[in-house]
Amino acid sequence: MVGVNVMILVDTHCHLTFHPLHTDIPGVLDQARAKGVTRIIAPSYDIASWRAVADAAQYEGVFPAFGLHPWAANESLDMAALKNRLVERHAVAVGEIGLDFKVESPGRDRQLDVFVRQLDVAQELGLPVLLHCRGAFAELLEILNGATPALTGVVHAYSRGPTLAAQFVQAGMHIGFGGAITRPKAHRARRAAATVSSNRLLLETDAPSIGLDGVAPIDTEPHHVADIATALAALRDKPVETIARITTANAEALFNLDGGIVQ
Repeated sequence: MVGVNVMILVDTHCHLTFHPLHTDIPGVLDQARAKGVTRIIAPSYDIASWRAVADAAQYEGVFPAFGLHPWAANESLDMAALKNRLVERHAVAVGEIGLDFKVESPGRDRQLDVFVRQLDVAQELGLPVLLHCRGAFAELLEILNGATPALTGVVHAYSRGPTLAAQFVQAGMHIGFGGAITRPKAHRARRAAATVSSNRLLLETDAPSIGLDGVAPIDTEPHHVADIATALAALRDKPVETIARITTANAEALFNLDGGIVQ
């Protein structure tokens, strides 16, 4: 149970199926709830992880997302199978998907093909997307700007500047801020976090992949959303309770956390 004086927070991107989190999911969730993190979105990475994500989503407060990460884009993805998994498991998003041109393999053409086809599935089902992007921001923006206005989602683990963030917001996306904004030297991300429209702000950890100031990635857990909320509140000169209320409302609305896919 969350105490009456504890903020209600949402971790909109956490890999509960990764080591070491997967070794004690009940313990991770208990620590998260003690800090007010009542709901967690758990995305898949590759096709093999779909089952693990579905298993994790059996815990109260864990919501699944299914898709194929750009690093795994060489895998053979059956779009009908993806659609069925999203519907049958009441997924709240398609993800983690996106583009990463910092890696040589899979190649750009393969990444683009797999990404666009997954966007089509998301639009068909009316689901938001969890977007990973490195070294492909211009290409990602072009695709998003060419999509239907109904496409929604979040650019997760955002660490770039405010101008690019505003372009993604204009394209219909939310911006997910994590551990980067707790680091004093992360000037671009902190400027963006201070200026993004309040109705497009989301909190996340990307645990256990991204650390916080003084916390190594491997030690990051969903409960650290409370620290990220505190950092965001300082950057925006707002009470942390206000940041919690705004970001939680945004997450609830974007991901329809009470019901998954609305049939």
